[in-house]
Amino acid sequence: MAFGSVKKISAIFDMGSRRYSFIGAILIGILMFHGFVHAEKAPNYTFVREATSAPAITYYDYIIVGGGTSGCPLAATLSQNARVLVLERGGSPYGNPNITNIENFSDTLSDTSPTSPTQQFTSEDGVHNARARVLGGGTALNAGFYSHASTRYVKEAGWDETLVNKSYEWVEKLVVFKPPKVDYQIAVRDGLLEAGVLPNNGFTYDHLYGTKIGGTIFDKKGHRHTAADLLEYADPRKITVYLHATVYKILFRYNNGTARPQAYGVVFKDASGVFHKAYLMKNSNSMNEIILSAGAIGSPQLLMLSGIGPSDHLQAHGIKVVLDQPLVGQGMADNPVNILTIPSPIPVEVSLVQTVGITRYGNYIEAISGLSLSFLLSSSAQRHSRDPGLFVNKTDQPFIVPTKAMAKESFKGGSIVEKVTGPLSTGYLELRNTNPHDNPAVTFNYFKEPEDLMRCVQGMRTIIEVVNAYPFSKFRYSNMTVQALIDMMVSLQLNKRPRHPSAAFSLEQFCIDTVITIWHFHGGCQVDKVVDRDYKVLGVDALRVIDGSTFLRSPGTNPQATVMMLGRYMGEKISHERCSHGRK
Repeated sequence: MAFGSVKKISAIFDMGSRRYSFIGAILIGILMFHGFVHAEKAPNYTFVREATSAPAITYYDYIIVGGGTSGCPLAATLSQNARVLVLERGGSPYGNPNITNIENFSDTLSDTSPTSPTQQFTSEDGVHNARARVLGGGTALNAGFYSHASTRYVKEAGWDETLVNKSYEWVEKLVVFKPPKVDYQIAVRDGLLEAGVLPNNGFTYDHLYGTKIGGTIFDKKGHRHTAADLLEYADPRKITVYLHATVYKILFRYNNGTARPQAYGVVFKDASGVFHKAYLMKNSNSMNEIILSAGAIGSPQLLMLSGIGPSDHLQAHGIKVVLDQPLVGQGMADNPVNILTIPSPIPVEVSLVQTVGITRYGNYIEAISGLSLSFLLSSSAQRHSRDPGLFVNKTDQPFIVPTKAMAKESFKGGSIVEKVTGPLSTGYLELRNTNPHDNPAVTFNYFKEPEDLMRCVQGMRTIIEVVNAYPFSKFRYSNMTVQALIDMMVSLQLNKRPRHPSAAFSLEQFCIDTVITIWHFHGGCQVDKVVDRDYKVLGVDALRVIDGSTFLRSPGTNPQATVMMLGRYMGEKISHERCSHGRK
């Protein structure tokens, strides 16, 4: 499968008062859920419409807030036995040249307009981040890597292993493929094996200790397939998807004089500013529900806006408290990633994540090529404007990579990154205001737990071993030291965190100072804290949350496979419950 070339490598884009280099654009895509977008045929979804066409009031069996990575497979499955409404705050991934064409990848990710498929934010930790705002969610913006959760993760989640496997297979039949062989990825694979990340597990979707090649949501022509494609499984007679439909609040009532609230509808706003209401059908079937699939930022934010959350915090924003639930917004976590970029003496193919090393000490090692240094330059180049380039060797004969050359798509090089599993460190989410369009304030507390920092250091040591390994030697200049590569990374403004001179010599400080996101943030509506094992919100009726906000830790090396699986899995379980209830 040919990935093609990515143009406008040196693009700089503005996000408010901040200036981001192309590192933001590429890393949003490469290290979030991974992929580009299907470039040719757009499905003829007669049920997908602009929210401006919605009636003032409408009724459905299920109302799903968020048509993203979990929401699409969930809706497609539920539509087989019930009437389903999906409310997606973004637009369609189809027909947008900035999404569908790989050449315009940077344009999509740098788009900060109100209708952009990407919504950037910076955490309170000073790390730049992003959330998807498009049908298909993160699968419409990322670099496509597909890998299952471990069997241990499945067991700890209390999931039915047989149904989990069938749900993965349901996803894979439509949107998952085997990637092509790329020399750079093979070199990293062999370097990982030499570094002791054993055994070689070949090509597999399974989460196994050792080194492997994973799946991709790109087909053999290099076209992206997203979670939105899973709506092809839906019954078009029983599903409606409204685009640019932003939900402002969930509506609750109290039945039979009890103090237990029950969700019965939502209020949403279309692109023209008109408000609409959607209600659950009034019938004898008590199984009708509202389901939040708005992601790890959107779901806890909407619960709070609707009156479910810490009472003091809600009252401070003038929100009527429906349920005092202090754990909403807690447990927010983002797997930290650190990166080492290596200029190459020979041409390298453009490749996204294919190879992964799954270590026994809590790290995942991944690689990209042909795109790396180009997006690191713009912010740092200003500080090196008097120099002909960045020094990448502190020997008697320094090796210099001209910054202009690195900013062009002809730049030869790649990057190896390490992701900390878990993580153990967690933070919290709080409202800034009551506008659902705005990002809440999020603190992830990177490396708050010492074990996370220890794992990062070990991961960086593994990367260094790979760079020094013989299989990787052809992609590294012989006179380029690892210390020079580290110095180069320290010199780049990768985030808004404080800088320390010791970061060039201490891997611990390097991890802390140069941490970036892998876009796998999760938590905020966690299982056994905010929702039960059936993903029903504790303390209220007819309301569930089914997405990554429920995770206690990130599943596998990359979560998109498991998030899509979860949508299908829970759709099957809910449908079965509905049918069983109907037979009684």
